[in-house]
Amino acid sequence: MVPTGAYGTWPSPIDAALAASHDGRPEFLGMVADEVWWTVPRPTEGGRRALIRRRADGGEESVLPSPWNVRSRVIEYGGHPWAGAGRAESGPLLVFVHFPDQRLYAYEPDVPDAVPRPLTPVSAVGGGLRWADPQLRLERGEVWCVLEEFTGEAATDVRRVIAAVPLDGSAAEDRGAVRELSDDRHRFVTGPRLSPDGRHAAWIAWDHPQMPWDGTVVMLGEVTAGGPFGGARQVAGATDESVAQVDWAPDGSLLFVSDLGNWWELQGVRLEALVSGVAPKVPPGVGPEVVPGVGPGPGVAPAVLPGAVPSTGLCPGRGEEFGGPLWKIGLKWFHPLDNGLIAVIHGKGATALGILDPETGELVDAPGPWTEWASTLAVHGDRVIGVAASPRSAYEVVELDTATGRTRVIGSAHDDPVDPVYYPEPQIRTFTGPDNREIHAHIYPPHSPDRIAPDEELPPFVVWAHGGPTSHAPLVLDLEIAYFTSRGIGVAEVNYGGSTGYGREYRDRLREQWGVIDVEDCAAVAEALAAEGTADPARLAIRGGSAGGWTTAASLTTTDVYACGTIIYPILDLVSWATGETHDFESQYLQSLVGPLAEVPGRYRERSPLQHSDRISTPFLLLQGLDDVICPPAQCERFLARMAGRGIPHAYIAFEGEGHGFRRAETMIRALEAELSLYAQTFGIPHPDAPLLELKK
Repeated sequence: MVPTGAYGTWPSPIDAALAASHDGRPEFLGMVADEVWWTVPRPTEGGRRALIRRRADGGEESVLPSPWNVRSRVIEYGGHPWAGAGRAESGPLLVFVHFPDQRLYAYEPDVPDAVPRPLTPVSAVGGGLRWADPQLRLERGEVWCVLEEFTGEAATDVRRVIAAVPLDGSAAEDRGAVRELSDDRHRFVTGPRLSPDGRHAAWIAWDHPQMPWDGTVVMLGEVTAGGPFGGARQVAGATDESVAQVDWAPDGSLLFVSDLGNWWELQGVRLEALVSGVAPKVPPGVGPEVVPGVGPGPGVAPAVLPGAVPSTGLCPGRGEEFGGPLWKIGLKWFHPLDNGLIAVIHGKGATALGILDPETGELVDAPGPWTEWASTLAVHGDRVIGVAASPRSAYEVVELDTATGRTRVIGSAHDDPVDPVYYPEPQIRTFTGPDNREIHAHIYPPHSPDRIAPDEELPPFVVWAHGGPTSHAPLVLDLEIAYFTSRGIGVAEVNYGGSTGYGREYRDRLREQWGVIDVEDCAAVAEALAAEGTADPARLAIRGGSAGGWTTAASLTTTDVYACGTIIYPILDLVSWATGETHDFESQYLQSLVGPLAEVPGRYRERSPLQHSDRISTPFLLLQGLDDVICPPAQCERFLARMAGRGIPHAYIAFEGEGHGFRRAETMIRALEAELSLYAQTFGIPHPDAPLLELKK
């Protein structure tokens, strides 16, 4: 007979150290000859990102020893940080970004006694020249990539271009040896994608105040012998159309993902249209390259900016996403195959890996248990490689053999660190919020094989508000969630209005409504769980990091739903954040989330938790990295100064050496245990298996 135990007191084999050791996921897949390479987190090695290769015999090995850290800081969130190529004479050549100095390095891992050699200089301004999304051009002796260069001391004193770096090391001491391929007419650019014939390059660009999920353009330029791209012009996209990825089909057609018809959908432009700059002829009655459900409607010419070329939807009308928010440079939601098919990541809420026939629109999904595919893909012949997870397995490297339709795990394989009976059982729910709007959420009730709760007791629940806010909570195994649910504390992950995965209209709900819609949606889910008897209304909490930290703090100042909250590297002061207290990439993000500061200054003050700290009446935990340049610790310090002497129990833990997003095992352990102690003290849970968190008043 299973013994009875109060919620929150259940013994669990999932401790904070176990959860921390499994934090993060494989990223940035690529092929080097016939080998699959990818990056992985190493929380116990100072939080570095290691580069892994899968050998021909199926084994895995690290390409670079510690402390080499393969990670870019371009736009602070980074991007694809490495490129590799196989060479018959000496084995693979690797070019990568090393996080501490942000220099590009070249390395030959199969050459005895080889060591990484720098390809780029260190800049005295802005912490170094920064690089991302590299593409090796061995025939030219160069690597092409995004260059981010600071021109002054301010975070917004920065320019970005596509550049060519010599592989001979001549630029290691001389910035002048770097050849710029694009001009800096646009604030932001991605790396170039070269056409099959090598004559054209395409890339994505955008400018403030747009974020890449608001509006981007596709640029096309001619590859020249030794100069910049010639005749660069816009061929797709607009200020109110988000193009998330661009690439080339084997026949030379340009492929890109656009949300012109509400959903990010795959589009194609035929080669003759690109060359001529006008729409190709189409059969009578079809209309000028418009398909039902995409753009303004059948037979109606879409609005095209000067220089843009109308496109054709390749898999229209499905009501699901084939792309996502471009938070990092070089993300991939599709990858062309040599046979003309296209590997795509698609779905609504959850995602799947599919193979699309662009000629017929037929889409066949890969078999398997996975419910979420990360935005990274690699292709080799008939093989498609991705990174996927499920509610019962963490992210792992998965291969699809398109010839047989079979899938298998080939790297970073999930290995249950505890008996899976301790994992939570998620429920996919849709709630009704204010104005009768839908709210998507994943509900994880308390679950343990070792205990049941007393019949008369309702469980405590913590609402998790994801970051971004233009992002989403995936339906995957997360041992941090299991850390709580296995102890008897439920978790509700809310994909509030503004989240991705449900179309542009759902994303746009948050336009000028940040701090309103997100707060209301989280509260509506919490209150619905309480009303239906799933959660204890007196023991509700909220937690989140970054934008989720904002939603948590805003919730504590504007609602009385929660008994406490955990605020992690948050935004707390909108005015300061909009006037120089963050990095360049998000420096004008608030224009869409809140509104133009010059036009609605009162809105910035009214919504800022800093301005309403007097309204907080519940305990809270504040966690912050001291090296965070996105949400700097100064905001937390001002917030705490206003809380001083108010008698509200709280704790502040600041972590040396941590930035935006905790990466070190010791940090994550301390943070998770502190969070559990906060809930135990607030909810009246006796004897939690975590050190006591001292709450000050």
